[in-house]
Amino acid sequence: MGTLQALGDVQRIVGWEELPDSVRAIPADFDPSATGVLMHHQSEWILIAAPIKVCDKGRRTGITFAEALDDTVTAASSREAGGDNVYYIPDAKEKGLEFIGYCAKFARVIATAQGQGVSGIEEFLFEDQDERGNTKHITAWRIRFASGFSVVALSSRPAAIRGLQGIVVIDEAAFHTDVQAVLDAATALLIWGGKLRIISTHNGKKNAFNQLCKDIEAGLYGPDAWRYTATFDDAVANGLYERVCLKTRETPTPEGKKAWYTRVRRGYGSRVSAMREELDAIPRDGGGKGIPGVWIERAMCDGRPVLRLALDESFIELHEDTRIAWCDDWIGERLKPLIESLDARARYAMGMDYARHRHFSVIVPAEIDRVLTRSVPFVVELHNVPTRQQEQILWSMMDGVPNFPVLAVDATGPGQTIAEYTWDRYGEGRVHQVTLSRPWYGEWMPKFTGAFEDGTIQIPLDDNLDGDLRMIEAVDGIQMVPKIERKDLKEPDLKRHGDFAIAGALMWFASLQNPYQPATYEPVSAPAGRAAGGGFMRPRNNDDAPAHGWRVKGVI
Repeated sequence: MGTLQALGDVQRIVGWEELPDSVRAIPADFDPSATGVLMHHQSEWILIAAPIKVCDKGRRTGITFAEALDDTVTAASSREAGGDNVYYIPDAKEKGLEFIGYCAKFARVIATAQGQGVSGIEEFLFEDQDERGNTKHITAWRIRFASGFSVVALSSRPAAIRGLQGIVVIDEAAFHTDVQAVLDAATALLIWGGKLRIISTHNGKKNAFNQLCKDIEAGLYGPDAWRYTATFDDAVANGLYERVCLKTRETPTPEGKKAWYTRVRRGYGSRVSAMREELDAIPRDGGGKGIPGVWIERAMCDGRPVLRLALDESFIELHEDTRIAWCDDWIGERLKPLIESLDARARYAMGMDYARHRHFSVIVPAEIDRVLTRSVPFVVELHNVPTRQQEQILWSMMDGVPNFPVLAVDATGPGQTIAEYTWDRYGEGRVHQVTLSRPWYGEWMPKFTGAFEDGTIQIPLDDNLDGDLRMIEAVDGIQMVPKIERKDLKEPDLKRHGDFAIAGALMWFASLQNPYQPATYEPVSAPAGRAAGGGFMRPRNNDDAPAHGWRVKGVI
């Protein structure tokens, strides 16, 4: 069982100038005991006396500020009057120092009014030991009162909170590393008469904090638990704008209030779900799903085609010349007009997820505009298309799309062949061979999915693309398209498996690569198939091979 215990003596006293601006901005004549100091929702929170109370809130609504005032009064009180130790556990170091700063500011008035002494902000260490015996030292700040009780704020999230006794305050609980473990350990404090205060904005519907809120509402914790919700609009109705004006020394006006409120809301741009979660305490979809459906629908634009080429097994039996000629005709009739319609002044990137039989090969080109929005004008999907014909189609796009597009291609498994040949033809500056892996997904898939939240991507309106994107999930914390074995499918003949999502992530990767590499050359004796000017053309017979050639590295 992990433990958390204080170590040694005070290391130093924290100076007032070291505290965050939010603390130092509190006026010198601030009286925490005065009438009207707290807004209505802050007062309501303090008045809840349940052993377990939970607040899901909008950001900057003042709940933590009110909790600090209540905790200062508690620590300054005698045991007979309900006094107790208070331990504050934040999600970040700055929060701990801010909280103890609030308490220090309040203590100067409260302790004096009670005829008590109070220490300065003392810095010392806690030893945090997890269940596997690993230990680390956590900086802690403490204010000690003549009552014998203290307010202690930690600098970071401990692995264990067992051993603390008193009132435990967990701030931004939904953002702790292991939310459920923290909640379980904190609940154990109730055995010895402790109290638990959990405060947080939401972090997705599937987060354990949201489940706790729902369980309390359902009565699963009985009368000892209470849920309180404080939204941004609640705070505005209770005077938040006027408090802001008091701090900024501006005169509040109805027009100013409207402009301020609109500015806060519009600050989220197109991230409507994020705004509702952070301001309105409405947890967003996700919590496992990579892209909520509303973001996908917002990104889809009508009138952008998806070219699907699906061939039967007999096609591979045709003569090579016939297959090449047939594919050239398809490119000329279907693909070339779309390429020629592209903006010749724009910059482009492309991603390709390769498949041969079971899934679709998907090629995703994207135009990158001046504000870095990736706009996908069309998508090419290939099913059961021979590798040589996939190569024809891919190379026609590399040759035809304006301004030397950068390509990232799936080089995992069977995709390695087409990736290598394309790299040979166009050079390392334009072609990136990507081996898909958990580390790669962990770095690049969030960038791709984040574009849907930010509204910086546009794609064709298509049910299949929608379905592919909805397959992105958080697998052990990594956003990716999870592997699905054929035996696990209810429809064994299902052909799609998130192929567009993978190709889209590759496109996003390519769009962030620098295509301009230094150009060098060296004379070589070209083997059969090496063309003058570089690259493999792989001719049908050796008569087409030149005697000598140049190998080009990169593109200017």
